Amino acid sequence: MVAFGKKLKERQIQEWQGYYINYKLMKKKVRQYAQQIEVGTQDRRHVLKDFSRMLDNQIEKIVLFLLEQQGLLASRIAELNEQQEALQKQPVISQISQLREAYREVGQDLLKLLFFIEINAIGLRKILKKVDKRFGYRFTDYYVKTRANHPYSQLQQVFKHVGLGAVVGAVSRNLHELQEHQGSYLSIYDQPALPFQDPVVDSMKAAVDRLTHSTNFLNFLGQHALILQEELPTPDEPVDDQKYHFMSLILNLANTFLYMVNTYIIVPTADDYSMSLGAAATVCGIVIGSMAVAQVFSSVYFSAWSNKSYFRPLVFSSIVLFIGNAMYALAYDFNSIAVLILGRLFCGLGSARAVNRRYISDCVPLKIRMQASAGFVSASALGMACGPALAGLLQTNFKIYKLTFNQNTLPGWVMSLAWLIYLAWLWISFKEPSHVTEESSTAQESTPEPVENDVLEKGLKQPLLLSSEDKGVTEDGDGEFDGSDEASEEARVSATSIGSAYRLLTPSVKVQLLIYFMLKYAMEILLSESSVVTTYYFGWSTSSVAIFLACLGLTVLPVNIVVGSYISNMFEDRQILLASQIMVCVGILLSFHIISPYTVPQYVCSGLILFVSAEVLEGVNLALLSRVMSSRLARGTFNGGLLSTEAGTLARVVADGTITLVGYMGESKLLNITLLPSLVICIASIVATCFTYNSLY
Repeated sequence: MVAFGKKLKERQIQEWQGYYINYKLMKKKVRQYAQQIEVGTQDRRHVLKDFSRMLDNQIEKIVLFLLEQQGLLASRIAELNEQQEALQKQPVISQISQLREAYREVGQDLLKLLFFIEINAIGLRKILKKVDKRFGYRFTDYYVKTRANHPYSQLQQVFKHVGLGAVVGAVSRNLHELQEHQGSYLSIYDQPALPFQDPVVDSMKAAVDRLTHSTNFLNFLGQHALILQEELPTPDEPVDDQKYHFMSLILNLANTFLYMVNTYIIVPTADDYSMSLGAAATVCGIVIGSMAVAQVFSSVYFSAWSNKSYFRPLVFSSIVLFIGNAMYALAYDFNSIAVLILGRLFCGLGSARAVNRRYISDCVPLKIRMQASAGFVSASALGMACGPALAGLLQTNFKIYKLTFNQNTLPGWVMSLAWLIYLAWLWISFKEPSHVTEESSTAQESTPEPVENDVLEKGLKQPLLLSSEDKGVTEDGDGEFDGSDEASEEARVSATSIGSAYRLLTPSVKVQLLIYFMLKYAMEILLSESSVVTTYYFGWSTSSVAIFLACLGLTVLPVNIVVGSYISNMFEDRQILLASQIMVCVGILLSFHIISPYTVPQYVCSGLILFVSAEVLEGVNLALLSRVMSSRLARGTFNGGLLSTEAGTLARVVADGTITLVGYMGESKLLNITLLPSLVICIASIVATCFTYNSLY
């Protein structure tokens, strides 16, 4: 990636250059100190004390300038307030307009100050992370803990910014009052159904939200999507309204929802369908997994296709899914297991989740991108719950001409109809973004980068302790090039293949992808073999299996609310990561059939523990992954989102293949033997996490 120091210099406000953190000097000092400690010419405690003093001086410089600028803004607002009081006695429309513009100018200057703080906060966090890596000592812990609550700490001024909140409130309130005084003369911003929002107020609120960003349900959900965004703020970020079209976003979310319904609607009946065609019940593993096999390849070509268009890939996806579901339904009348599997392969070839992610990343304005990302995850979770529930409702049997409609074929017919309706809606309502042209294809390659949207996450201590902007492997080991411009230029180029993308992964990122593989494997084993296992041990009907799977799916959003709003505010992400892996392991262990008889409470409780823990693990793992992924994997065809998708899809393929292979040994051995790989991979991921624990921020 491009060196942070170079980015910082490019983003600096020229007249304030002397007041930014001297990142280049401090990075040089870190390198010197590390060399001195290595050769033994400098005592570690002396180095830490000296560097702490240097850091204190840098922060004090920032804070004093910040207070000076706050005072100037406060004085300007006070003068404008006096003018406003005079106008209240004798309103003059022209003077009110001038006063509004004056308040807006204050707002624009305040925006510059907010970006000034944010960039310095990011620089401070990067320096602390660099010290931890170079010195092999948790300097961040020491520095933050000794200064977090000290009465003379300047650090609090950078991360609490109470005074700035008051200035934002004053500008917003006065602009609102001036709008009301204008009545019907100047009402271009007046929206009767919504509260007043001046554009400058929107910008200020977006900047403050990013600056004071704390982990909550919305952001926790959004991170599930692994939609990478820009690292450093841009004071005057232009939002091209021609890129964003609300109905197009809804269509992308609808595509996500329908695809997840399509994935899970067959799970309760796949074993019955296989047996009705003369195959073993465990062939359901191949039937379910064939969709994932095709998705391994479709993710790549859809990701590449989205470089040039969003509309055409979505149309192609809808047509292929319509054909695939029709083939799935017709397999019963053809009495062909091959047609059944081929239909599911077609469904996998229509997976446009890469396009859905890319649309949100490229075309949704930054201020609502997190909401859109959360919508993406919510649509997936809802589809996962609705699929089995819908299958449970399709318990009927009749014929029209030579076509059979029963619990096995109806999922295919219903989804074919759904995709046909979606295709018509897509054709009528979707608007191709204006940026998808040959000229802007190059620009698109450099847009989304991993976001520093958690600059002040979790109050004062946690952002410095937990977060990381370091993306990628370099000579520094922290994602930043200290070498020549040529090296930086080379680092700007996105990965051109899966192999080159893999070579950009750090050990900690590889561990997180292993964790993602593990949790997807364990969840797929639980879900895909549920109908076979519950029928064998408990004699459950299709409706009972559907209710069980639907209940599991319905836990996703409540669990994320609890984790995103409460648990993640009390514990570090890496702590939650390790704890949730242990709970997944506990769920797997409890699922084994060791003591007879195997009871419904044991199966349901162990499955619930496994599924809920895996959901928590997925959210935290992807949140960490989005922060440490190389920025070269944030753009282009072979991006970080594609890698995580491929890891998860491959896990599903292996899991479904395992179910089918083990099925030949007999249904009595299916549960325990399929759980063994899950246990081994889970233990391996826990061990790997322990080895890389200190590098997870």
